[in-house]
Amino acid sequence: MKTTLKHRLLPLLVLAILIGSGACTSTTDQNDSTPFKASELFPEPPRPEGQTDVIELRCDPIDTVRIAFIGVGSRGTGAVRRYTFLEGVKIVALCDMVPENLENAQQIIKDAGYPSADTYTGEEDWKKICERDDIDLIYVCTHWDLHTPIAVYAMEQGKHVVTEVPSAITIDECWQLVNTSEKTRRHCMQLENCNYDFFELATLNMVRQGLLGEIVHAEGAYIHDLRTNNFNEGKDGYWKMWRLRHLQNRNANLYPTHGFGPICHILNIHRGDKMEYLVSLSSDQFGMTEYAKEKFGEDSDYANREYKKGDMSTTLIKTHNGKSILIQHDVTSPRPYSRIHMLSGTKGFVQKWPIQGIALEPNAHSFMSDEEMETLLAEYEHPITKEVGEQARKVGGHGGMDFTMDYRLIHCLRNGLPLDMDVYDAAEWSAIIELSEKSIENQSMPVRIPDFTRGAWKKVKVVTYY
Repeated sequence: MKTTLKHRLLPLLVLAILIGSGACTSTTDQNDSTPFKASELFPEPPRPEGQTDVIELRCDPIDTVRIAFIGVGSRGTGAVRRYTFLEGVKIVALCDMVPENLENAQQIIKDAGYPSADTYTGEEDWKKICERDDIDLIYVCTHWDLHTPIAVYAMEQGKHVVTEVPSAITIDECWQLVNTSEKTRRHCMQLENCNYDFFELATLNMVRQGLLGEIVHAEGAYIHDLRTNNFNEGKDGYWKMWRLRHLQNRNANLYPTHGFGPICHILNIHRGDKMEYLVSLSSDQFGMTEYAKEKFGEDSDYANREYKKGDMSTTLIKTHNGKSILIQHDVTSPRPYSRIHMLSGTKGFVQKWPIQGIALEPNAHSFMSDEEMETLLAEYEHPITKEVGEQARKVGGHGGMDFTMDYRLIHCLRNGLPLDMDVYDAAEWSAIIELSEKSIENQSMPVRIPDFTRGAWKKVKVVTYY
């Protein structure tokens, strides 16, 4: 059929009508320099009357921190073991749905020469623990869905609380954590161990000392082949395969904090800068179905399920001060582990994964030698790892960063200091899950990132580890 000029102009005419009627809206209001007003999907609720922010919150010192561990599977049991090496703590209670996990954790305490802890196995026994008067700190290592409910209830009962990552899985849960911490004046910290990696802390110190100049761009990731774990129905897998369920139901960066946390502190997010908006996209899903076919057969239930989570999720973020951040998530592809941890500054460049290297002006076109890098890392070793690094390497936990994290938490609680990571960190880093999900759902539409501090990000200018 011959195409006439009238037919060629018809789509343009329809588009013009739509724009004129408001059916199509620009993401930028021409009368407002603020970008992406049309994508403000997650408005910031006003701070409830009587609440104030908890930037650098200080609480009364606790001489002996009495702890309850809720969830003592793989991560929880490791935490119990590490705490037997810390001074000024007492393990009061353990809670888990699996009796064998409780037995293992109890044996660790016994072998360390400490009194047995009280044990709880009921589905909602965590509430009973939070209600006890002889506990100061609730340490949460359950599946993701319980992190926020337990944390909120614990703070409401007057307890400080720390949760495994992510602390929340929706924006609403992020606001629950923030509002409850502000209302109760209790600490709520996300257990982001990667902030205490030796290399990450050294690069933080380099940035603070000006070695890399102004950091312009940073990258982080969680690239970790977890197919064997996710499809494991046995005791070495995730309890009731909860993590696979998230991969089935959501297409998002489901686990953003490991690569994201260290660079957020380096960029002073909510301490002089804040995140403005993000865009995300995801590849289609290939790897989980292929793995399930090879492992369980083409006719198996696993091979014929729908997995919404694309293999690779990529998110770009712009900050108020003009910095850019890239974050990736892939737990399906057969490739080496990587958190990337890359910093690009006006005077130099560092990265940890997949190849560790440092390049500085005036020779920034190539990495320095391994010997030069080791000398530089020793020169810029962070004061925290100088203090506790030797013991951390002996106790272990991802090379020592887990123990360093626990050591710092107890140090701050015992001395009445602000925690290294606060509730706004927990909310901001966890919020990437739903924010990226919404962008992916809408063809990589820009999505504004809520300011969980509600303006208090300007109060201090730099992340400080007291």
